[in-house]
Amino acid sequence: MSKIAPTLESLSTPVVLVDLEVARRNIDRFQAYADTHGLKLRPHIKTHKLPAIAEMQLRAGAVGVTCQKVSEAEAMVAGSPDIRDVLITYNILGAEKLKRLTGLARKVALSVVADSQTVVQGLSAAFASEPTPLRVLVECNTGADRCGVPTPESAAALAKSIAGAPGLVFGGLMTYPPANGERAVEAYMSKAKSLIEAADIAVPVITSGGTPSMMHAAEAPTTTEYRPGTYVYNDRSLVARGVCGWEDCALTVLATVVSVPAPNRAIIDAGSKTLTSDLLGLSGFGHILGRPDIAIDQLSEEHGRLVCDGPIGLSVGDRLRIVPNHACVVTNMVDTIQILEGGCPSEVWPVAARGRIV
Repeated sequence: MSKIAPTLESLSTPVVLVDLEVARRNIDRFQAYADTHGLKLRPHIKTHKLPAIAEMQLRAGAVGVTCQKVSEAEAMVAGSPDIRDVLITYNILGAEKLKRLTGLARKVALSVVADSQTVVQGLSAAFASEPTPLRVLVECNTGADRCGVPTPESAAALAKSIAGAPGLVFGGLMTYPPANGERAVEAYMSKAKSLIEAADIAVPVITSGGTPSMMHAAEAPTTTEYRPGTYVYNDRSLVARGVCGWEDCALTVLATVVSVPAPNRAIIDAGSKTLTSDLLGLSGFGHILGRPDIAIDQLSEEHGRLVCDGPIGLSVGDRLRIVPNHACVVTNMVDTIQILEGGCPSEVWPVAARGRIV
């Protein structure tokens, strides 16, 4: 008895869709840019959390992957034999996490970051008796004002501390700059690199990241490696920045109209537990493909409110494709995604690193 292939109309909603052809195109586009400019590419998997898409990125030419948490890295390594070079761009603290980090380091080429002596001391204590030293990069604040040491001088001081710590080896410099921050990255990194090399310490990697200005990454020529994440799917925030078009958005949410209580208002079955409440400076909670006149102006947990200046023209049961404001958060809120190939549903993939936040 043959199995009937699913159609978009037959899928239960809300459901997260990923068009694999669009994702491949996005991967190839930035890989070509990186290759042209001599940049190594280490994509951040926080956007997709899927070993299969990480494998696509590696096959295209990525040198490894970036993860944000130890548990996220564990899930990715367990999910693919191809993932064997991992950078965790997060300060790792606590005995339990450090123990798991040593286990991970025995399986793959592992690097981490630090922006304080406290983090360095914890890493050194965990790896002092390990057979292979841990590569540690200094995280630098080049304008995003999140983590990172504040000045090139403080980066050089911490690099010297890492180089002299038992169980560790200095791996380079890392930053997550604000969009269009290439000039600041170049000024900071070139000075930090000179100061560290003056102490007879090599700086093998200078890694930067961020999708919003990724096509300008080469404007910071000291950078050797780049770590975009959202580029694989893209989202409404990136369309608003002019980084991509709607046709480049691989991830969408399929939702159903469940109520039309007024001529200019409708309700869909996707709320904050599907679309996320992230605004990222935008008005509304997503873009409805083909209906730019409709705003998703309100979310509760399981409802999204749609409004329009005139008649909304929707009926109960209608289906809508929505590009979310922030694709990365959507991925972490669902157990599975529905893959599209040729515009049609094909496979359902479990989100391997979903909920891996420790």
